[in-house]
Amino acid sequence: MTDQTEEQTPQVTATEPSPDHNLDETTTKMQNLTTSFSIWPPSQRTRDAVIKRLIETLTDKSVLSDRYGTVPADEAAGFARSIENEAFNAVPASPGTDGDDGVAILQSYSKEISKRMLDFVKSRSVESVNDGAPVDAASGDGGVKEEEGSTVEA
Repeated sequence: MTDQTEEQTPQVTATEPSPDHNLDETTTKMQNLTTSFSIWPPSQRTRDAVIKRLIETLTDKSVLSDRYGTVPADEAAGFARSIENEAFNAVPASPGTDGDDGVAILQSYSKEISKRMLDFVKSRSVESVNDGAPVDAASGDGGVKEEEGSTVEA
């Protein structure tokens, strides 16, 4: 019976892969599963959220509106879109090739938006001075007049 059992058992002649081979194969599979993460360029959804936040900033009560005044919602919507679009177009289209994931470009984009928003509210402040509003734009303080003899302690 022993001879019959040996005949029925198939002989496996293929060699099993070495543990190093399995590790290399697993590593390759994991690398293929890893997704690339880049924050630039932003999705349209993100850009729309930036525009929405710009509108809120321009129309709501804030430190900015205390100094320069609020902007009517319809006017703010148009300018917010313009500000975001100009800022988006002012920065490079793609991240550098040195492994940058777009953080530097995103920072530049954010600075451009802030700069353009501030320029916009300042220009509105100057326009309101020209229309007779009691704002002192020539002093360079954004319309804030200080009384004579007042001092600020640091």
